[in-house]
Parts: sequence; C-alpha cells; structure tokens
Amino acid sequence: MENLIANFNYVIVVILMMIGLWSMLAQKNLIKKCIGMAIFQTGIILFFISIGAKQGAKVPILPDDFSPVVVDQIANPLTQILMLTAIVVGVATLGVGLALAQKIYHQHSSFDEDEILENQRK
Repeated sequence: MENLIANFNYVIVVILMMIGLWSMLAQKNLIKKCIGMAIFQTGIILFFISIGAKQGAKVPILPDDFSPVVVDQIANPLTQILMLTAIVVGVATLGVGLALAQKIYHQHSSFDEDEILENQRK
C-alpha cells in the first residue's frame, strides 16, 4: 500500500490513459472520441512531467557570478519544454479533429460512426 501511495501519480497516469484509450476505441460518437484523445494526451503529458520531477531540485538558471553548480541538484528543463510543445500540438490536433467532426456533421447530420457509414453506402 505504501508503494501505491508513493507512486500515486503513475496510478493516475494509467487511469487517464485507459479512460482515453477506451473512449477512442469503444465510443461511436466522434465528439466523444475527440474528448478521449484529449484525455489520453493529458495522461501522457502527466507521465513525462512525473518522470522529469526531482525532489528538492533547483531552477536551472546559472548564477551571475558563474560559481560552480552541482548538476544533480538542478531540475532538467527538457521534459517541461517538450511537454509545453506537446500541449500546443494536442490543442491543435483537438481543433482539427473537432473541425473535421463539424464538417462530417454538416454532411451526414450525425456524429455517430454507424449512421455515417450507413449514409455513405446509400
């Protein structure tokens, strides 16, 4: 139980990713699939941020006097920078997905995959 509490953020990551994956695979509604994709991306971002976190780490800014710095005590900014990029890409992907869903709705008057495929066969 102590191990579960110590790694609580990873439990949340797994839960978010499974909810998002289930939503993208099992749901028939295109909007629900887009929401599932956003939830899945949130789980991935939380995972990478959790990996990059250090207990008691300092901000990665060098002092003005160029005094020696212990590298083990400085946080790695790479994961945070990459996740900011991933957030921007995720928002853009969600926007494109919702725009495509809107276009499909205007053509088929439905967000349901089965109805859309049935309309295309006619």
